[in-house]
Amino acid sequence: MIAREITGAIRELERYYPIIYLGGPRQAGKTTLLKSLYPNLPYSNLEDPELRLLAEQDPRRFLKDFTKGAVLDEVQRVPALFSYLQVMVDADKQLKFILSGSQNFLLMENITQSLAGRVGILNLLPFSYSEMKDTAFNHQVLENFVWQGGYPGLYEKKIPPSIFFNNYIQTYLERDVRLLKNVGDLTLFNRFLRLCAGRIGQPLNLSSLATDLGLSVNTVKSWFSVLEASYIIFYLQPFHNNFNKRIIKTPKFYFFDTGLVCHLLGIESPAQLETYPTFGNIVENAIVADLFKKRAHLGKRPAFWFWQDQHGNEVDLLIEEAGELKAIEIKSSQTFNSRLVSGLSKWAQISGSPPKQNFLVYAGTQEQTLEQGTLMPWRKALVDL
Repeated sequence: MIAREITGAIRELERYYPIIYLGGPRQAGKTTLLKSLYPNLPYSNLEDPELRLLAEQDPRRFLKDFTKGAVLDEVQRVPALFSYLQVMVDADKQLKFILSGSQNFLLMENITQSLAGRVGILNLLPFSYSEMKDTAFNHQVLENFVWQGGYPGLYEKKIPPSIFFNNYIQTYLERDVRLLKNVGDLTLFNRFLRLCAGRIGQPLNLSSLATDLGLSVNTVKSWFSVLEASYIIFYLQPFHNNFNKRIIKTPKFYFFDTGLVCHLLGIESPAQLETYPTFGNIVENAIVADLFKKRAHLGKRPAFWFWQDQHGNEVDLLIEEAGELKAIEIKSSQTFNSRLVSGLSKWAQISGSPPKQNFLVYAGTQEQTLEQGTLMPWRKALVDL
């Protein structure tokens, strides 16, 4: 098993909370990780219909044998358990319950209401580059890294991507989509997914998607909430500051995994990526998502933004950390030319950002100090930034 960077954050939270909740998308490795970290705790998966029925109808009987605690998987299926867990951990300080789930909003609402002050919360996402770099799965080629993505089953079980993602999407549609939202036409939702994959890294345009799908804007908006709640996408909000009010106010969205993006777009090999019309957007998604995953696995809440003005000047990613703002422009080109730093130049001019905080991440291999900042190869950026 590839070591997960989130392990340290889990162990840290153990010191302060009797309950740990580990969220994240399906197939990200939550069950494997928790079983390895807590081999002495009993494990129950509430996807099991019989266990779920017992937990729903007689929660005290379901919980009574967990004298030291337990690992409870897909716990969002029985949210009524949270109140009973609160009583148990308050009565016995030695108990340790580890919860996991693959749906965010509904579960978090119940957790914050019933287990406030008793639960430490983390999210496990697909492998980041830094988790794979010292293993046999270290990607040397950007196209391979982007195309395969980071779901553990692709590496540890060596499942071919076409088989893995076909099954993933089918399972996702049948389980999460139907559970989170009463979507009658799963074929249309599948088409919605594919349209979203073609618009990553762009300002969100609900009206355009609604027109393409023949749906209302409110329906498309609610479907986006399903994607976010099940850890398929995340948003970058536009950066606001008084030095420039002429900015784009619409968020951008990205997928947590570009392997899923490539499958949804019908990209069947890494070689096909090089000539794909939105290759630059897919690379941007891969870099932004990987930097997000690295921070989430360390127990941080990534403060990520983008900047774009009404004249088309933009910086793909702003990261706010330790009182500083890193500006990162991402390009799929393997060759540097001065046009690639035009967004960083405009950003530095308007914001006063010093060169040491500005980075141009590209598909090449040379690192270089520029007047506007640092030219950085993608592999180094994913480790150092």
